[in-house]
Amino acid sequence: MACLSPSQLQKFQEDGFLVLEGFLSADECEAMQRRIDEIVAEMDVPLHCRTEFSTQEEEQLRAQGSTDYFLSSGDKIRFFFEKGVFDKQGNFLVPPEKSINKIGHALHALDPVFRCVTHSHKVQALARSLGLQMPVVVQSMYIFKQPHFGGEVAPHQDASFLYTEPLGRVLGLWIALEDAMLENGCLWFIPGSHTGGVSRRMVRTPAGSVPGTSFLGSEPIRDNSLFVPTPVLRGALVLIHGEVVHKSEQNLSDRSRQAYTFHLMEAAGTIWSPDNWLQPTPELPFLPLYT
Repeated sequence: MACLSPSQLQKFQEDGFLVLEGFLSADECEAMQRRIDEIVAEMDVPLHCRTEFSTQEEEQLRAQGSTDYFLSSGDKIRFFFEKGVFDKQGNFLVPPEKSINKIGHALHALDPVFRCVTHSHKVQALARSLGLQMPVVVQSMYIFKQPHFGGEVAPHQDASFLYTEPLGRVLGLWIALEDAMLENGCLWFIPGSHTGGVSRRMVRTPAGSVPGTSFLGSEPIRDNSLFVPTPVLRGALVLIHGEVVHKSEQNLSDRSRQAYTFHLMEAAGTIWSPDNWLQPTPELPFLPLYT
């Protein structure tokens, strides 16, 4: 089972992240990739991506559509695209399966394959060995990191977007479904950066305003030499503390870097910020991890 040893626990507490190689088998990775291919094949492209916009008003409507699509994605399976993959009429300039940045945010709840992985005995055992009493799953994403133009992810803390009181209650589980190496955009971390609080928060703006979110505070300028690259092989799981600073570079290689990631929150004694972009809904409350 995926229980952490005392030394692994200590390393996670010191660094704010931990690599568990070989967490999933090649077959388990393959099953998720096959399923995502099916989901993409049946994809409905969102209307705001299809809209031709010219006037300022139309541009605003498109931005509003994009905002609404994102803000209401917490209990749905939705598609988010790389920049520059549509022409003015909303037609694909590259094959659809090569255009997607990510799929979010409720694969863990709405798709049987991803639900099975998220609630697996291995994941439950891992959460128990971390001492989680009442973990709930708050969101999930399938990240494509497409060859040649998979976008960089700027340095950030997950708790900027998934804020709790007290802090320290959010945990990311990031599973490499393909080798994640330097050349195709592996994760980079600043070890020990999870102890200084949160420098920036993304909050919802009043309903109907565009954009639908804004930022409080700002990301400090961080010394690039503090970041440590964390290449991993297919099947590895990376544990990510909600406040550890991490990033990934653009993928300029000819290999994608697919990953499945989801976030847990310790619900016991925790307040989920009502200002977070993501909110549980009557249709989909945050689901308990332990079954």
